[in-house]
Amino acid sequence: MFWPMFAVAMGFLGLAVLGVLAVRVFVEARRLGRQVADSAQRINRAAEDLERSAVSAVRAVDAL
Repeated sequence: MFWPMFAVAMGFLGLAVLGVLAVRVFVEARRLGRQVADSAQRINRAAEDLERSAVSAVRAVDAL
């Protein structure tokens, strides 16, 4: 009777460990998603700055 009870306890323990790991993966995936979104915003901002600089450079060359 000991071994079946032990096996059931180990099964529940294994499920608990998998649950904890699943929560950790979910939290890290959300954090990674936020970082990707922030990086995309920074890249877009840099592209807009580069576009404005290119326009300014073209105007300066045309003025010469």
